[in-house]
Amino acid sequence: MKVNYVTFRDISCSEKILNTIFLLTIGLGYLMALVNMYYTHQGRDGKPGLSIEDIVIMYHGSSDQTRLGNAVTGIMLPNLKYKSDKEVILKWIHEGGEKKAYEETIAPILNRDCVLCHTPSVNPALPDLTQFEGVSEVAHSGGASLPALVRVSHIHLFGIAFILYFIGKIFLLCEINVYVKRIAMVIPFLAMLLDILSWFLTKSISSFAYVVVLSGALMGLSMGVQIVFSIYQMWFSRKSV
Repeated sequence: MKVNYVTFRDISCSEKILNTIFLLTIGLGYLMALVNMYYTHQGRDGKPGLSIEDIVIMYHGSSDQTRLGNAVTGIMLPNLKYKSDKEVILKWIHEGGEKKAYEETIAPILNRDCVLCHTPSVNPALPDLTQFEGVSEVAHSGGASLPALVRVSHIHLFGIAFILYFIGKIFLLCEINVYVKRIAMVIPFLAMLLDILSWFLTKSISSFAYVVVLSGALMGLSMGVQIVFSIYQMWFSRKSV
């Protein structure tokens, strides 16, 4: 018995408009996410731009400096109202990062210049600099903590999975080889899972930072292909007319 599947030829113009607006909005949102990722992670190694070393420092840590130390000498330096505060923070780190000194000298600096962004309710992907425990975590050697990785992971898994699902539902309406379609739908999910798994692996083995980059790029590329192909078949392919 032959089964007739729904394609773009079977949906109304209104549905096509809704699908297109959704896909374009998601595409723009993903581009903004890439820009945010760039500004969030770049400069951790003290050099401008995003590099593999920045990713290593983020998840694995630095061999010669703490995450907070790298930040105030790189990406966070322009955010300090007084550049001399960099030396104050570095001195506190090198002296052991004690709580009493934190409350007297470090907390006022961070509360003034950093907590606007480094607050869990504002940006859960960034270290929490609103209290001593969070600051102490990035003031000592090592990359992202296990609780921080778990927190960010569950946010990504829930949020991105919904996005990929709805993009895939629209992509299902494309008229292409069914096996190609199935593979194309699965790839971004697998890439997302590999990306998140590689965060935890990079914490122990720094070379997995390359997997973080490649899996993230694969997810974005495969998602982009689905968006572009879906819009093309909806409006420009003769098959959908």
